[in-house]
Amino acid sequence: MNTAGTDAAKPTVVLGVTGSIAAYKAADLTSRLVQAGVEVEVIMTASAMRLVQPQTFLTLSRRPVVTSLWEMPDWQPGHVALADRARVLVVAPATANILAKMAHGLADDALSTYALSHHGRVVVAPAMNPRMWQHPAVQENCATLRRRGVRLVGPARGHVACGEDGVGRLAPIEEVLAAVLEELG
Repeated sequence: MNTAGTDAAKPTVVLGVTGSIAAYKAADLTSRLVQAGVEVEVIMTASAMRLVQPQTFLTLSRRPVVTSLWEMPDWQPGHVALADRARVLVVAPATANILAKMAHGLADDALSTYALSHHGRVVVAPAMNPRMWQHPAVQENCATLRRRGVRLVGPARGHVACGEDGVGRLAPIEEVLAAVLEELG
């Protein structure tokens, strides 16, 4: 991951985008963070790329988007170099899958590998079907993450894409943004 062209005066946030239908809302979060003077480095999962294109985040962040562990433009491990300068990792939307990976230390893609190397603050904004959110495994994974100091924002109650109502919607972007800016201090 080439860091040329970054502004050292700006705080760096890594935004992990996962395969929830709410992935399109991460574009708004990217735009708002950039407007707030934050450098945003986006890491997308393969499932996220089925819902929204990396070009969207490239344009909004003005930074290359990481989509694979295997396509690094530099000699050094990109996730480690990025972890040296990123102050906050925010995963929005955070699927049940990424919550499980983060809780159990699994690292099988660029985002989960980065999450293990990140040593700054972590904010996750879950988004999933209400029945998935209520599942004991998801709740235990979230409890594990909270014990480790991860800040959860949401999910919110409301109508979700599959047609159900309940707790599972991505928290309003304003709430996620406020949490990230607070963690930046």
